[in-house]
Amino acid sequence: MKVTSATSGGVVVLTVSGEIDQATVRPLADGLDLGPLAGRPRVVVDLERVSFMDSSGINTLLTAHRGFTRAQGWLRLAGVPASVHRTLRAVGVDEVIPSYATLHEALAV
Repeated sequence: MKVTSATSGGVVVLTVSGEIDQATVRPLADGLDLGPLAGRPRVVVDLERVSFMDSSGINTLLTAHRGFTRAQGWLRLAGVPASVHRTLRAVGVDEVIPSYATLHEALAV
């Protein structure tokens, strides 16, 4: 898995590609670490190029969401592929973390 980071209008954009599982989740967790994001805990995770996500990815996203919310920020998902969306929906993540069809939509809200 690969994670790249950029900033757009004060929002951190993490672009993730590959499979997110227990063996590969660390770069995503590091990118979502609230410490370096202090002062701008507004993050969009672009999952368009993710082919698989297991519970370790889900837990990482939920932990980040809780931390950002406590810090008066937010976490959004963008470009979630159908196979990953089914997994997120099955465990209720789609009810907790807002998801947008495209990165552009996630940044425009």
